[in-house]
Amino acid sequence: MKSYPISIKPFGERAVLVEWPEEVSESILADILDFMDAFKELEIPGWEMSVAYNSLTMVYNQDHIDFEETKNMILECQEQQAKSKTERIQHLWTLPVCYDLEFGMDIEEAAKTLGISVEELIQQHTSHQYVVYGIGFLPGFMYLGGLPSTLEIPRRAEPRLKVQKGSVGLASKQTGIYPQDSPGGWNIIGNCPVDLFNPMKDEPCFVKVGDKIQFERISKAEYKLHKIEGEVGIYEPEKVVLNA
Repeated sequence: MKSYPISIKPFGERAVLVEWPEEVSESILADILDFMDAFKELEIPGWEMSVAYNSLTMVYNQDHIDFEETKNMILECQEQQAKSKTERIQHLWTLPVCYDLEFGMDIEEAAKTLGISVEELIQQHTSHQYVVYGIGFLPGFMYLGGLPSTLEIPRRAEPRLKVQKGSVGLASKQTGIYPQDSPGGWNIIGNCPVDLFNPMKDEPCFVKVGDKIQFERISKAEYKLHKIEGEVGIYEPEKVVLNA
């Protein structure tokens, strides 16, 4: 596995920002995740880490940090990481989406803006695998990279005060799913009936950074069925281990 150069910057009194080369790359994401695994093996209590594309925010929740001391610790950890090989399980999750106009209130306008038909938009959106580059903004909100350039579209000029839970949207080079009702400015093209975040479970978000997502088109009848299955706790998203 290739190791990349990093920069380390203060990020307040209790945090540092570690940055990798400024590009969206699965290889860079893998390097970040390898570093996180190596740092966790140090078993230093009090540290929390959050990854997003090419950066890692490291927060120490017990006290202020000495930046130079922390920087040296991070560099030493990266050096040790380069000497070891990390085996990580990566899953491909297939998530159902209903693109009916009842759910995809922006799909016709988005297709018109992109210069394609609604059917072509759906075909393209469901034919690609998307990498989970980060989870944040809202608990369970996945930032998915790998959107084809033909589906790149600006955010809405006027964000909505409420976007329905499960809404699937497009914005710039990204696609994603709103895990709960919230304000939002993405172009909504459908809805996913799968509950992406459940704080009552041991693992509230079943998808991990580094996993992949592929969307599957379903009918309104299938949407209602999956919704009921999810509410009674019997729906299990389809998954495949990619690196078995």
